[in-house]
Amino acid sequence: MASTYTPLGVELQATGENAGTWGTKTNTNLQIIEQISGGYIAKSIAGGAQTTTLSVSDGSTGAELSHRMIEFTGTITGNQIVTIPLDVQTFYFLRNSTSGAYTVQFKYASGSGDSFTFSATDKGDAIVFATASDGTNPNIDTIALGISNIVEDTTPQLGGNLDTNSHNILIDDAHFIADENSNEQIIFQTTSSAVNQIDVTNAATGNAPSIQATGDDSNIDLKVGPKGTGNIEILGATNPGAIQLNCEQNSHGIVLQGPAHSASQSYTIKFPTGNITAGTFLKVDSVSGSGATGVGQLTFDSSPATTGKAIAMAIVFG
Repeated sequence: MASTYTPLGVELQATGENAGTWGTKTNTNLQIIEQISGGYIAKSIAGGAQTTTLSVSDGSTGAELSHRMIEFTGTITGNQIVTIPLDVQTFYFLRNSTSGAYTVQFKYASGSGDSFTFSATDKGDAIVFATASDGTNPNIDTIALGISNIVEDTTPQLGGNLDTNSHNILIDDAHFIADENSNEQIIFQTTSSAVNQIDVTNAATGNAPSIQATGDDSNIDLKVGPKGTGNIEILGATNPGAIQLNCEQNSHGIVLQGPAHSASQSYTIKFPTGNITAGTFLKVDSVSGSGATGVGQLTFDSSPATTGKAIAMAIVFG
């Protein structure tokens, strides 16, 4: 009876076979087993979209699919598929070291069973188990590396920049981003009237939260803009809404403040459309609408309404 071979190439010798070579074949088998248990191979899959079959060599070492760790290498210019025969049952450490933004799929040679795929941007590692669970449609199962979900780590830390890979970071209502002592916080919440709200807080007494333009550039603006015909609102608190214009050392400032709530005013003031000139003052040139919601158009004027009265008084008392 002739020898048979396992799916990974180990020779199964029949009783009484291979007289005089049994020891050599046994040693080769042991080397194959050693290769399967801890062997490493770099497999180039360079090129355009293609399917690469990992080779098996019955009764000899070096079979590509009979290594514990397989590293895929080369520059790929299309999506890749790497296959193993339907009867292979083992687990692999896979590493995607290819260059090129294309996927690398690891699967059985045929069938509709599960497979594993490195995404176009995933140049990482994976542990997969080839189950040989079905003669026609076996599955490739993925074994999680470390935690399977970030929620399992209550104090996760980054070792570098966080790349969201075109996805969003979602924060539940009334939760926040904070510094290590949780004093300085940015809180994202939805108010009772379903208005989206971001609160910037600071637990240090007397220190107001600050949003500033920083970086390597100098003399740059900080831009804040509404959408469409919306306004930028300065909210009131104990006092009416106000804007403070500081000196260059931020030690003094003047304040522009809105009317008190009791005044019930909602009027609009529009600045002049003409160029500013010396010796002029701001005057309400026209009003559209009326009352507390009127819209006043300012203009630059050099002829106060009191000029005629001043001349008349000069004549009388002259």
